[in-house]
Amino acid sequence: MTHDTHENGDTREDGENGENVTTPLLEIRGLSVSYRTRGGTVSAVRGVDLDVWPGQVTAVVGESGSGKSTTAHAVIRLLAANGTVDAGTVRFGRRDLAALSEAELRTVRGARIGLVPQDPTVSLNPVRRIGEQVAEVLLIHGLATRRAAAAEAVAVLDRAGLPDAAVRARQYPHELSGGMRQRALIAVAIAAKPQLIIADEPTSALDVTVQRVILDHLQHLTEESGTAILLVTHDLGVAADRAQQLVVMDQGRVVEAGEPRTVLADPRHEYTRRLLASAPSLTTVRPRTPVSAALLPTAAISAAQVSAAPADPAPPLVEVRNLVKEFRLPRAGGKARTLRAVDDVSLTLRRGQTLALVGESGSGKSTTARLVLRLAEASSGQVLFDGTDVTTAKGAEVRQLRRRAQLVYQNPYASLDPRLSIGEVITEPLRAFKVGDRAARLDRARELLDRVALPAATLERRPAELSGGQRQRVAVARALALSPDLVVCDEPVSALDVSVQAQVLDLLAELQADTGVAYLFISHDLAVVRQIAHQVAVMKAGRVVESGPPEDLFSEPRHAYTRELLAAIPGGRVPSPATATTTGQGPA
Repeated sequence: MTHDTHENGDTREDGENGENVTTPLLEIRGLSVSYRTRGGTVSAVRGVDLDVWPGQVTAVVGESGSGKSTTAHAVIRLLAANGTVDAGTVRFGRRDLAALSEAELRTVRGARIGLVPQDPTVSLNPVRRIGEQVAEVLLIHGLATRRAAAAEAVAVLDRAGLPDAAVRARQYPHELSGGMRQRALIAVAIAAKPQLIIADEPTSALDVTVQRVILDHLQHLTEESGTAILLVTHDLGVAADRAQQLVVMDQGRVVEAGEPRTVLADPRHEYTRRLLASAPSLTTVRPRTPVSAALLPTAAISAAQVSAAPADPAPPLVEVRNLVKEFRLPRAGGKARTLRAVDDVSLTLRRGQTLALVGESGSGKSTTARLVLRLAEASSGQVLFDGTDVTTAKGAEVRQLRRRAQLVYQNPYASLDPRLSIGEVITEPLRAFKVGDRAARLDRARELLDRVALPAATLERRPAELSGGQRQRVAVARALALSPDLVVCDEPVSALDVSVQAQVLDLLAELQADTGVAYLFISHDLAVVRQIAHQVAVMKAGRVVESGPPEDLFSEPRHAYTRELLAAIPGGRVPSPATATTTGQGPA
């Protein structure tokens, strides 16, 4: 056993696994936080008690709006301008962070407590190179000279799992994929080797293999240097696999806490049981309701009939033939270079069905979707929509396609106009295509909000007043406003907690059964794909390496890359929903 004194003055005794410590690194007691809004003061966190120990991961889970992110941000007082810490203490070592001045806090933020925000799009400076933003942390805290900071920044980016770190350091945020930007944020957080990392949904935008790399690295930090991690996540699989302590929050309060295996195997609180029942799993399949034949063209058939492989299937709604997309890269050695992002891809999507594209960040799945929607020009190949070649469509043809095909973006922070009210956001497509009068459009907006589990009062609010999960539900409602034939869903539930995720997936399935809408569903969450997709195409390096029904593809994967994706899925210790809902009937 070793005995040492840390910089913050805490004394800790480390056993073989570093678990025996005398005091928590972070100790929160009676924390209460409120927000001032136009409708009055809203209490977001109510009397929260929480401990984070050196060398451990403490995961905070709960629905969107439960107060988990507010609790984490209150630790270093990075709340919104209308947020106030009303009561409580936040002890970090021997100091109460809640009582520190702003100048004193600046010596703690970044150097001793690192933050990984949820959204890389708004957290990275768009006009500065990635390497400069990592190096800035080292320079501000005097950890490197200006000459050495650039090289050290590349090393930090490499430790954060960013491929070709030296190249990425010279790029701007818009030149990186969403997953790469998130890894850059993680690099900023770990640059100064802090004692505590607050990670607010650090892997929600990452595919499972990159997620595993990032989480492995964070776990390595806890084991090697005793770094503590306060992990805010809606992914119960990640919490079960990685955390030593699990804290469940609901409506601003801690309703249950303990070791993950105990909490998840025998949840005492009804809210915990409900969260667990909503968690997606590769062992369960969401029932797929057949589409009403009356809603399809004469030649079409139901989703159930399609899954039974009929002799005369319906004509496809979308058909992609040998699609290629190349991007020009900067010249090297006087030679022109190109990147083939989509390489000879062929896909078929029928009415009333869901085709899922899965693969790592940079595999070409989002680029393929943009080509289908005519948001990018194909280098070669064809895209047929309802039998019509739209590969080179222009003008009125493209406008008609826009009405019949909608898109739900991955990032709810960047996809909603911050200047508009939620009512204006949802009704904007209706106004653009002159559908209905103002009263009819508002009625449609209220109906859509109800279907995505948001109250009608949300119509008057702005995007900035909503959580990430609430904004994504608004984005789904907006995409459905025109009752399109096709909705391209680019990671539509990656920002949602499990219960809201289940609601949205149920909503998508219900709408598909009612209207025959088809979904091109892009996701890195194979458990979600298993539940919603009729067909799955696995992409790697721009090519489809394997495709088929999810039951066959996940139970007997033929390609090594598919097997690698499946092996990286978190949550091996999460009990099945059936177990969760029939155990743990004790008092909260």
